[in-house]
Amino acid sequence: MSSAIDQDPQRTASAMEAAPTGQSSAGQPTAGRSWQGIRALLVRLHFYAGVFVAPFLLVAALTGLAYTFAPQLDQLVYGDQLRVAQVGDQPRPLSEQIAAARAAHPEGTLSSVITPAEPEDTTRVVLSVPELGEKQRTVFVDPYTAKVRGELTTSWGSTPLTTWLGDLHKNLQLGETGRLYSEVAASWLWVLVAGGLVLWLGRSRGRRAKSARGVLLPDRTARGVRRTRGFHAATGVWLALGLLFLSATGLTWSQYSGERFGQLLDAAKGHAPKLDTLLPGAQPPAEEAGGEHAGHAGHGGHGGHAEPADPDPAAFDAALATARRTGLGGTVQLTPPADASSAWVVAQKDNVWPVHYDQVAVDIAKGEVTAHTHWADYPLLAKLTKLGVQGHMGVLFGIANQIVLAAVALGLILITFWGYRMWWQRRPTREDRSALLGKAPARGTWRRLPLPALVIGIPAVAALCWALPVLGCTLLAFLAVDVIVGLVRRGRTA
Repeated sequence: MSSAIDQDPQRTASAMEAAPTGQSSAGQPTAGRSWQGIRALLVRLHFYAGVFVAPFLLVAALTGLAYTFAPQLDQLVYGDQLRVAQVGDQPRPLSEQIAAARAAHPEGTLSSVITPAEPEDTTRVVLSVPELGEKQRTVFVDPYTAKVRGELTTSWGSTPLTTWLGDLHKNLQLGETGRLYSEVAASWLWVLVAGGLVLWLGRSRGRRAKSARGVLLPDRTARGVRRTRGFHAATGVWLALGLLFLSATGLTWSQYSGERFGQLLDAAKGHAPKLDTLLPGAQPPAEEAGGEHAGHAGHGGHGGHAEPADPDPAAFDAALATARRTGLGGTVQLTPPADASSAWVVAQKDNVWPVHYDQVAVDIAKGEVTAHTHWADYPLLAKLTKLGVQGHMGVLFGIANQIVLAAVALGLILITFWGYRMWWQRRPTREDRSALLGKAPARGTWRRLPLPALVIGIPAVAALCWALPVLGCTLLAFLAVDVIVGLVRRGRTA
């Protein structure tokens, strides 16, 4: 809740300047350091973070809002490839569909096949093409007629439009450097939300301030900055959980904080279990000993080696039949083995709640499952991470998930607008002229903090800045700017 300050910073500044040393603005003696200093510090931090971070949040909200509608936009743009013309009674064998796809697109190597998620969806035959790099060529086949509906260049299963919108939200199409913008937004969002909640809930003026109605609804009888602050803060209260969720889940796969989160998962053994794809009695290749054997999309056709031949299309039918017999239902991705010592991998791809992420390793020569991993066996941290990512992307609860994300994004845009409006409304005015913007809250609030808060707070902030490096760097930048401004003003006063 950027810039949601419960007190007018101009009155605060003038009152502190007018009060004699050791007295409050009301003329009462003060102890210098008190717990009220924490509130003053929160006001100043909330104001500056809101002013400087709000543009990042606004961009993240706008791009995230666009990404929220990616599934509907995909259907609008790529409906011919993604949907079948008419749902039939029984799908054709995968081998026929793969043969049709390879006849139309013989380039590259066959990487994987994804079965339809719904009866009206097409089958996806994924090809690894060297000139596409990390991307793939996906051929869409009507499962009932085995006719090719079209092809797209995809990235981890996403269409070009969804990939473009995702990159826009993640890095503004600027690559790794652009990811800093989204990490700044995610790192500070929870600070602004938590600080705004403390300031709004902790205000003590009037009975309305202490009532549930006063917390959840703005005071429509108020005017000016108080009215704007009411809409800003009350909206923030309603959206607080959603904003905190987006902040936490966004940080898990950010550039720097995500690395710290990965270290936490390593220490807590919170990673998803790996599927053992080594066939019983087989020896792993020397270059892969001790590593993963599971075939990934694009495992062939790189590094200047000769492209491996496609597996027999009939093998996909055999692998699918074996996986189905073991209870692997819904849409699945079938990946052929990377080498002779590895098994086929059949993994569920159902991202909508209740999710299905079981996967099995299949030895098609014997028609049996050699290993499996179940969603129920995932550690709690791995489950929360996986579900959080799907919820952040708007796919966990289908259309309901999209509606909630869109509402949160729109709310964040309004909160940001109201925050800047408050800054403008607080500007000093005269008959002859008026300032462009309002003054910042008074400086020197850290001197009013009680010693226990300093002793506990400084190490806690240092640890937090280590866990969230971008938060730490930007906080140091705020402090440096604040010190420089203070020195300049002091020099002018002198």
